[in-house]
This record gives sequence, C-alpha cells and structure tokens, in this order.
Amino acid sequence: MPTPTYARPLDLRHGRVDLGHGAGGRAMQQLIAQLFTRAFDNPELGRGDDGAVLPAPAPGERLVMATDGHVVSPLFFPGGDIGSLSVHGTVNDLAVMGARPLWLAAGFILEEGFPLADLARIVASMATAASAAGVHVVTGDTKVVEQGKGDGVFITTTGVGALPAGRNPGGARARPGDAVLVSGTLGDHGMAIMAQREALGFESAIVSDSAALHGLVEALYAALPAETIHVLRDPTRGGLASTLNEIATQSGVGMTLDERAIPVAPQVQAACELLGLDPLNVANEGKLVVICAAEAAEAALAALRAHPLGAAAARIGEVSADSRCFVQLRTTLGGRRMVDWLAGEQLPRIC
Repeated sequence: MPTPTYARPLDLRHGRVDLGHGAGGRAMQQLIAQLFTRAFDNPELGRGDDGAVLPAPAPGERLVMATDGHVVSPLFFPGGDIGSLSVHGTVNDLAVMGARPLWLAAGFILEEGFPLADLARIVASMATAASAAGVHVVTGDTKVVEQGKGDGVFITTTGVGALPAGRNPGGARARPGDAVLVSGTLGDHGMAIMAQREALGFESAIVSDSAALHGLVEALYAALPAETIHVLRDPTRGGLASTLNEIATQSGVGMTLDERAIPVAPQVQAACELLGLDPLNVANEGKLVVICAAEAAEAALAALRAHPLGAAAARIGEVSADSRCFVQLRTTLGGRRMVDWLAGEQLPRIC
C-alpha cells in the first residue's frame, strides 16, 4: 500500500507536536508519512501495515531479539543525540549476543509542544545511524502525551538479528583463567552527558563514544575461533563495575583487574575527580567488554586494535576462581580494593 501524501506539508521549521499528532487521524498520518516514513524509507515500512513481514535468516542461524528504552537528557550532546543513541543501544545489545543486526522497530513518546524541527533532527540522526549500521527501521509507533507529562522525546527500539551457528557468548560462560579485555577508554558517554548538562568546560571537549559495535564484534569472530570468545558485553548503565559484577555472578567466578591497565581519557579522569565519581561506574555507549580464553587474548587484542572502534583496546585483568564472586582491583599503589555494583543512581537520564 503506498504511503499517503498530503497537500499541506509539515512546518518543520516552526511547527510543534500537538495532541492531534498522536490521535490516529489525519495529523498523525501526516507526521508519519512526511517525517518517519520518509526518513526510514524501506519496502517493509512503506507497506503501511501494523507490522513487518521479514524473511527467515540463513539455514542454521537463530534469531536474537533485544529491546531498549532511551530517555537521555539532554537530547543532544557532543558525539550524538537520542536518535543515534536509540539505534546504537539496540544494535549493540544484538551484537554482544554474537548476532548480525537486521531490523529495528521504534516507538516514540512525544510531548505536546515539542518543536518539529528538533524531532526532524532526531529522526534524521536515527536514520543516518541505522543506515550506517546496515539495519532497517521496519515498523514503529507514535504516541503524544500532554505538555508537562513527558520530557520532549522518549524512544524505545526493539531489534532482531541473526546468530550464526557456532557462536554462543553469554554471561554464564566466564571461566577461571580467562582474560578480561575492553575495547577502549571508559566513561566517555556518561561524562559527555554530565559535562553538557552541567555546562562544565574542559580544555579538551568530552565526546560521547556512542557507536554501533557489530563491526567490531565481527572482526573479533573473524580472528578467533568462536569457542574461545566466552562473554561479550557493552558496559552501559553502571559502567564496567556493574557489568563485571553481573558476569561474575552469572558465571560463579571472581575477577581481578589492574588499575594501571584500564584506559581512561585524561579529560574524563579529570571530570570524574571534579565530581567525585569513579570512571568504572560511568556509562559507555560504544565500548565492548570481551572475556576470552587466555590463549586467545593476544589475537583478540590485535583484532580489536585493528578496528577504528578498538584502537585503544587493553587487557585489564583476569577471571579467578572465587565462589564469593568478588571483583577486585589491584591499585596503582599496590593495594587491592573491591569493585562493587553501582549503588543508587549515579548519573540520572544518561541513556
């Protein structure tokens, strides 16, 4: 079914979202046709149905599905915005399962009065990110809430990917002796959001690391036997500390990290010290945690460093036998301290 068109175009410069844009009538169809369908143009979405009929994956592949809600504040930040973030977040959830991301569904909650110019900018960013990641937004939904009952835009994305045979990374597969790797500097996203929110000025701007990681994951699998890659994770909310504690609990193991080996950008370290934060607790949106067999660690590092998103990859520790599931840090002073779960909400509204 062809997408309907309307004689009067949306005023994307001065117009604002109103309740009619979520009421199911002509205004809503106009918004969908002139903004969302136009930006995300693909055959599945263009049919205009309530869902998308998608082809089956290749023989032997399994389907992977992930969903993520995005409520970041501010909506626009150095290195990205809620649109690109909503694509990267779900693409990465599929990637760390070892899957090839294929399709996305997007749900928008819009607040009455939100400028259409800002919405168009967000949708364009989302479309660019999806195109770069090689995924299609094939279905979606739009709702509008009264002014004062939202915060501009909330976006939920659900993704479907194909998992090739032989790949089976999972949080319960870490084993004593495994190496713990990260693909680059930690805390960039959370500190970029905080610096923007609090108008903190630094000599070097802090830029979010928001990026799609599936290409990096594919490079890893191309270089290593699949069975040597035990766990893949993207350390988002709660940062590296919560991610490793979660894996340790799932696998029933401990971990020991080397503080000197953990990469943190100087401006991020300075911002954390200024605000009294630990970079290990700060969110990332374009970093990969890899737990692999020790004998594969050097090959894994080489594969990560050969990719633009993994140039600063480092081996930061190892998995140990520990029924208490403790994650510990060897400090630069020669001591040890616990690396615990993030307690409470350190940085609200960061993804």
